[in-house]
Amino acid sequence: MTKNELRKKYKLLRNELKAFQIEDLSLQIANQLLRLEIWEYSFYHLFLSIEEQREVNTDYILNILSGKDKNILISKSDFETGSLKNYLLTDNTIIIKNKYNIPEPVDGIEIANDKIEVVFLPLLAFDKKGNRVGYGKGFYDHFLASCNSKTLKIGLSFFEAEEEISEVFENDIPLNFCVTPNQVYKF
Repeated sequence: MTKNELRKKYKLLRNELKAFQIEDLSLQIANQLLRLEIWEYSFYHLFLSIEEQREVNTDYILNILSGKDKNILISKSDFETGSLKNYLLTDNTIIIKNKYNIPEPVDGIEIANDKIEVVFLPLLAFDKKGNRVGYGKGFYDHFLASCNSKTLKIGLSFFEAEEEISEVFENDIPLNFCVTPNQVYKF
């Protein structure tokens, strides 16, 4: 399927999920993450869920990272440049929703992308080769290109892998893992 076909399909599938299902599936994803050997790192980028898009609720992952005393980075989108700036999440971080309902920090301590060791990625779909489909704006591809080559890229999905995404471009950066409620895919 093409990326646009997959976007339509998975937005519809997400919209069919009830609030309690999103919570249950999100908790299962967080529990699956505990099986990965990724907890020795220090700097973790975590997206804050867009409730209106019915994304995986990352609060559970946030609690795991906090409990393990990790440096948690959250991003702020720059729609003019298509880039993400990453800020250290602290007790003093003020978070507001932008005009697209994306929860973002107002400001804070900016951390360079090359310091980030693990990135948890939002996505709509992924395939068995680790290719992913997002919302189509390219923010995460641009961001991942500026990260260290050893940065682990972990997708989070309510749904299992597609066989293949037909449109994969040169600047698309594949995942190392994708975690669903039922399994962990390693690429």
